[in-house]
Amino acid sequence: MSRRFDHLGDVETFVTVVEKGSMTTAAVALATTPSVLSRAITRLEARLGVQLLRRTTRRLSLTEQGRLYLEQARAAFALIDDAERTMQGQGDELKGSVRLSAPTTYAHHRLPGLLQRFSAQHPQVRIELNIANRNVDLVAEGYDLAIRMGSLPDSGLVARKLEDAAMCLIAAPSYIARAGAPADIGDLARHRCLAFVMPSTGRVSPWILRADGRDIDWVPRGGLQVSDDVLGVVTLAQSGLGICQTYDFIAQDLIAQGRAVEVLTQARGRSRPFSVIYAPHRRLSSASRALIDSFVATVVGMDDE
Repeated sequence: MSRRFDHLGDVETFVTVVEKGSMTTAAVALATTPSVLSRAITRLEARLGVQLLRRTTRRLSLTEQGRLYLEQARAAFALIDDAERTMQGQGDELKGSVRLSAPTTYAHHRLPGLLQRFSAQHPQVRIELNIANRNVDLVAEGYDLAIRMGSLPDSGLVARKLEDAAMCLIAAPSYIARAGAPADIGDLARHRCLAFVMPSTGRVSPWILRADGRDIDWVPRGGLQVSDDVLGVVTLAQSGLGICQTYDFIAQDLIAQGRAVEVLTQARGRSRPFSVIYAPHRRLSSASRALIDSFVATVVGMDDE
């Protein structure tokens, strides 16, 4: 009698090749050769009767059937991981890996504190962190979780809010000494306001302000614009090149170090949300669930300090 799942090694090979991006890299990870992996995927495709990967001399790409099979295979392996941890008992250390993507603002200024607490609690969990100024495709690129800023579109993804991050306006002391501080929102027009061009739309991101209880979206018209990396406006502002809007969690250290001062404090009061998201059809591993819970609890603790 043949075993029903004697092909699981080939399935794991397929998942690893996709996640590593090439036969060569996957062969190193699995301590074998690219030709062995190629034969394993060929066997799996023959068993399923579909093509999973398009293979050329330069790159690999998933077929539509391969994308669907990859999602289900990852979910199945996550179930096996959870079953093993359950059998091992609740007292064992949490193990596993989590692939996480985060934008530069959050990754450089908020995430270190969140990961520090989680890593202290669960040292056996490996975090594979991608820092990018783009919205990764969780399913196609194999990410378990991603942190996103702003109101999320109805994409079918599950979101758990981390925080509403307060915004403020800052400038370097040298700029204020040279140009003076703006007296009100209308006065911003005479200042050098550092604009960020949103890659998704090609338009300047408006500053979100509040005046007399009203929400105001003010578009900076300065002669200096930054694209791709929003942290660029912060770097330019602390260098004395103008005023920028950023998050309190970025500005607070710069202000404490004397590298920036807050301006127009009367116009603050608005915020942008940050959430951690994941695909609903993929069952989260214990490590991913623990990471989300730790992030939420840590952010609440930061806000209470």
